[in-house]
Amino acid sequence: MESIVIVLISGVVTLAGALCSNSRNRAVMEIETDILSKRVEKHNTLIERIYRLEQDMAVIQHDVQSLVERSE
Repeated sequence: MESIVIVLISGVVTLAGALCSNSRNRAVMEIETDILSKRVEKHNTLIERIYRLEQDMAVIQHDVQSLVERSE
């Protein structure tokens, strides 16, 4: 009878430890996911800005080429 009580107590303590550990790990993963999401958003914003700059640069180059051709 004593061994059954000891096994039950050990099981409950082990279960509580596992639940605490999983809870902490989940919290850390959520924080890391939030941080990574913010970094990805910054990266995507940068890529969009570069794309717009490239488009603007193409327009400017076309305008410059047109001016050069007119002046010749």
